[in-house]
Amino acid sequence: MRKIGLIGGMSFESSAIYYKLINEAVRARRGDLHSAEVMLHSVNFQDIVDMQKAGRWDAAAERLAGVARDLEAAGAGCVLICTNTMHLVAQPVQTAIACPLIDIIDETAKALAAAGRSRPLLLATRYTMEQGFYAERMRGHGIEVMVPDAEGRAVVHDVIFSELCAGLVKDSSRQKLEALIERAKAEGADSVILGCTEICLILSPGSLSLPGFDSTTIHAAAAVDFSLASGPDAAQLAA
Repeated sequence: MRKIGLIGGMSFESSAIYYKLINEAVRARRGDLHSAEVMLHSVNFQDIVDMQKAGRWDAAAERLAGVARDLEAAGAGCVLICTNTMHLVAQPVQTAIACPLIDIIDETAKALAAAGRSRPLLLATRYTMEQGFYAERMRGHGIEVMVPDAEGRAVVHDVIFSELCAGLVKDSSRQKLEALIERAKAEGADSVILGCTEICLILSPGSLSLPGFDSTTIHAAAAVDFSLASGPDAAQLAA
């Protein structure tokens, strides 16, 4: 079993979900009282949010790259950035380390492709929906993402930062998100990406009017696959 390095705290609400999912998966696959070899570095989210608001993505990249180096030096065999938005700086973080950075966008794209879905609605932070890095990475897998209109993007962003990141789950907000999904379905969406690691707190992929893909669950599963793989499979996962 190889150690999994998690860059968490963005927010700690979703980092707790990562820890739970990873350990549950290892126990299910190994049996008995097996659990994962996990190292979690939880950053102060307010520092990262301030950088996001100021557009200081270079500073954010430097901060996360330093964390990734520390995790690798402590023995991590792979690193995960436990948030979709900060994959905007995934490349400089990967460049800073020799071990693989397991990319949440790539893993979600693989899950979509395996299910035959190519036109998903993306529900995420404004940065993820508007900066272009997410759509470009998905496009490399043959997937064209849809996003809500400006008003809808504001709704999703506000639900994430004002509620979910603070541990608040409101039925009224769930209804707003479900309405956005219904609208996208009418416009040709064939699936939904829960493209913020907190959205699984309010929406369940199996209860939506379109097939749902929870990026948090997918990302955590990829980490477990990497950790438990050996031989040729390990080399392929590391590529």
